[in-house]
Amino acid sequence: MIPNKQFLECLQQKGIRFFTGVPDSLLKHICACITDLLEPDAHVIAANEGGAVALAAGHHLATGQIPLVYMQNSGLGNSVNPLLSLADPEVYSIPMLVMIGWRGEPGVHDEPQHVKQGRVQSKLLEGMEMPWAAIGPETNDWPDVINGLLQQAKNGSRPVVLVVKKGTFEDYAATKKTPPDEHLMTREEALGILVGSLDDHDVVVSTTGMPSREIFEIRAGRHSGHHRDFLTVGSMGHCSQIALGMAMKCKSRNVYCVDGDGALIMHMGALAIIGNCGGSNFRHVVVNNGAHDSVGGQPTVGLNMDIPAIARACGYRESRCVSGINELEDAVRWLRETRGPALLEVKVKKGARKNLGRPTRTPIENKQDLMNNLSMEQTIG
Repeated sequence: MIPNKQFLECLQQKGIRFFTGVPDSLLKHICACITDLLEPDAHVIAANEGGAVALAAGHHLATGQIPLVYMQNSGLGNSVNPLLSLADPEVYSIPMLVMIGWRGEPGVHDEPQHVKQGRVQSKLLEGMEMPWAAIGPETNDWPDVINGLLQQAKNGSRPVVLVVKKGTFEDYAATKKTPPDEHLMTREEALGILVGSLDDHDVVVSTTGMPSREIFEIRAGRHSGHHRDFLTVGSMGHCSQIALGMAMKCKSRNVYCVDGDGALIMHMGALAIIGNCGGSNFRHVVVNNGAHDSVGGQPTVGLNMDIPAIARACGYRESRCVSGINELEDAVRWLRETRGPALLEVKVKKGARKNLGRPTRTPIENKQDLMNNLSMEQTIG
């Protein structure tokens, strides 16, 4: 396994001075090290992977240096456009090192949403004509691998890719730790209150990561079934548009989108579409802990934003923010009774319980359960 600080120092010695990207669970230890040791002007956690490529391009244009962009391979799709139409040698020819966590690597067990992405990743990179190399926990010559890629980046003035396998980096304990807000509830407590307020007619569309896992366990613990929920296990940042598409055709039902701050920020333009197209049955719940909790807890800018004000500016009829259990119970009643599109931001503490499980229903089973439920009362608008 590779020591994180040694890896970072190697990159810095080779002239990389700027780091940006979207956190990944396979890269969480090196991301924690980068966040811990670098100054804010040397590291930016981007809204999405395409934005990270653009940030890196701007850094190169200003300095002539090669930057590093990190991401999970599920985010490669977000970065294809700027990689090919901005940084590519046939356009602006901008060198950068793109570090990608290899979720769904063939032969390595992973969640359903990562399997195909991992299987086709090599062909995607080859189809994009991107030079790439992989490192893993047993790669002892990783400095030589990095050096070879950086030479290609310099000589060809182009992006190159370093693919990182599971278990490559050693554990890293951050020295900069933010004390938890003990007065805040956990996300699971907040979701329990929300789910407990819903009836059989209401539908939930939840974002990828911890919120979907927690909602599944809340339903299982209450023996209430999973037929009213769509658990968005992949496509981070898109659950609100899934919920909108559903709400526009299921007008007799209240559709609750359970979002996270990182997912909301990733594709924030969705708020403007909801504000202008969302009906009275659309309820948006943003659970905000200021962190990418599902992939290591790296910070977002979620707690530095006025999300309710942004929602109102985008056309939402109503919006509120709460942070306490008593406030939340009142706000959930308000959300049920108000005319949508409406948004409720709920501020919670970071983290999840250690024994949190994963959905035992497959994505296709989840989809079919929900569609069977919706087909009984679907209203075509």
